[in-house]
Amino acid sequence: MRDRTAARVGGARGALAVTALVVLTTLTGCSTEREQAPAGKEPASARPSPTRWQPQPGTDWQWQLSGKLDTSVDAPVYDVDGFDRTAAQVAGLHRKGRKVICYLSTGAWEDFRPDAARFPTAVLGKGNGWKGERWLDIRRTEVLEPLMETRIARCAKKGFDAVEPDNMDGYRNKSGFPLTAADQLRYNRLIARMVHRHGMSVGLKNDLPQIPELVGDFDFAVNEQCAQYEECEELTPFVKAGKAVFHVEYELPAAKFCAQSRKLRLSSLRKEYELDAGRETCAEG
Repeated sequence: MRDRTAARVGGARGALAVTALVVLTTLTGCSTEREQAPAGKEPASARPSPTRWQPQPGTDWQWQLSGKLDTSVDAPVYDVDGFDRTAAQVAGLHRKGRKVICYLSTGAWEDFRPDAARFPTAVLGKGNGWKGERWLDIRRTEVLEPLMETRIARCAKKGFDAVEPDNMDGYRNKSGFPLTAADQLRYNRLIARMVHRHGMSVGLKNDLPQIPELVGDFDFAVNEQCAQYEECEELTPFVKAGKAVFHVEYELPAAKFCAQSRKLRLSSLRKEYELDAGRETCAEG
């Protein structure tokens, strides 16, 4: 779904960010250690925690965001919807030896979520190509941070091991706001810090241009359609850092991308856009 947008919105994938400097409104203490660290030195907070789950390159996975949850898939990692799935379902997957990732939309508003009314109209931008969804003004962290904190805390309470924050590249799309690459870096790092505070791992969703700057802040990557758009090698920094890249294609047959995926050590699947239980895997038998 390519941040669940570009597969349906022509040109969204390549939209350029507006380059005008924007005055950012942030909460006190929202500056990151990474931004303040001396050049050439990685802050301690960006290094993998010995107590946090760290998926390794090549780890097989299942991504299911719709339909009745199929717990019979033989994959060590499940990525499921954070609102729709229950603590009991997460616990059931844990009993089967699975790690479970909590899917959340952190960069777009969804009118069908139970907390939708808590988002003020001022932070809602243009539609992102999916019915009932609109980009968020990620500069407004004084509004969004407490809302996302509540969502992330809910994932932790349900027992999830990690979070997949979606729609994390609004600056590359026609969001309705003059978002810059710097805005996106600050917001993505804010989300990563919040997830880490709750003891979970966090994945960088798409946002390929900022991987070199964000690989230290995230524990794995989730990518859509890098093979179709000939971008998969841009994910190499995660693999070199010993971090899994969970990758999915929708339009290419598995035979077209699995050889490259194995070479690059990506965890690749062929799925339908609905992201139901069906899948083809590139994992070698």
